[in-house]
Amino acid sequence: MIFRIPDERCRTVLRSTAGGVLSAFLLAACSFSGPPARAPADFSVELNNSRPQPALAATGSRLPLVPSLAPVLSKVSPAVVNISTESTELRPANPLLDDPFFRRFFDLPKQQPQERIVQGLGSGVIISAAQGYIVTSQHVIKQASSITITLHDGRQLPATVVTEDATNDLALLHIEAGNLQAIDLAVDDPLEVGDFVIAIGNPFGLGQTATAGIVSALGRNGPADQRDFIQTDASINPGNSGGPLVNLNGQLVGISSAILAPGGSSVGIGFAIPVSRIRRWLSPWLS
Repeated sequence: MIFRIPDERCRTVLRSTAGGVLSAFLLAACSFSGPPARAPADFSVELNNSRPQPALAATGSRLPLVPSLAPVLSKVSPAVVNISTESTELRPANPLLDDPFFRRFFDLPKQQPQERIVQGLGSGVIISAAQGYIVTSQHVIKQASSITITLHDGRQLPATVVTEDATNDLALLHIEAGNLQAIDLAVDDPLEVGDFVIAIGNPFGLGQTATAGIVSALGRNGPADQRDFIQTDASINPGNSGGPLVNLNGQLVGISSAILAPGGSSVGIGFAIPVSRIRRWLSPWLS
C-alpha cells in the first residue's frame, strides 16, 4: 500500500549584501599588514604536568564499534516467509472497438470484458508453528484466488485464509507443514522513538531481505483512518508488506504495512502495525 504525495518544488531566495559594503570590507582586509599567520599544522601548545597518552590499538585489531545484527537475523529469518498470489480480474474491452459506430460500420460483435491473471508479492511471518499460522497484511492477499508460501528453507506450500480484516490491514493464513519456527511477539507497546528496528521481507520479489533503521515516531495516522502506526526509516518497499518489524532481541514489534513515497519507492518513511494491535486481533485464534 503506497501513499503518494504531491511533487512539490522548493525555492530558495538568496539575498546579497550591498556591493559597496562588501568591497570596502575586502579592501580593508587586503591592506592589513602584519606578521604572517601560522598554518594550523604549525600550531603547538605545551602543557605542564602532561601525562603520556596510551598507544593506539594495533591497526590489525578490530574493535566492535557497531554490534552485528547477524545473531538477530539468524534467530528471526526462519520465521519469515515470502507470499505469492494470483487473482483474476476483468479487463475492460477496448473502448474504440466497443464504440457503437465502429461496431455498426465494421459489423463487430459487442466486446466483452476479458479475464486476466494478476500476480502479487508480499511477505509474512509465522506466529504459531504448531498451528501453522502466518500473519500478513490483508492487502497482500486481497481477492487472491491462490496463495503460495515460500519458507526460509525453500519449501513452497499452498495457504488458505483463516480470516482477514481490511480495517486493520491484517490477515491470518494457514499452512500444513512440519518443522516450522515461529517468531516471538514482544510485549505490548515496547518501543520508544530512537529504538533500533529491523524490517525483513521480500521487496520487489528479490527474496528475503533485511533493512535496519530506527523508530522515527509512534502513533502515526495511516490509510483509511487507521491510527497508531509505527513510523520507521528502515527501508520498506513494495513486497515488504506483511513482513515483520523486529527489535534487537528478535521479537516482533510490528507488521510492515505502508510507505509514504512520491514515486512508489522507499524514501525512509515507512509504517508498521504495532504488536499491541496484532495481539488483540489474534487473541481469538491464539487462545
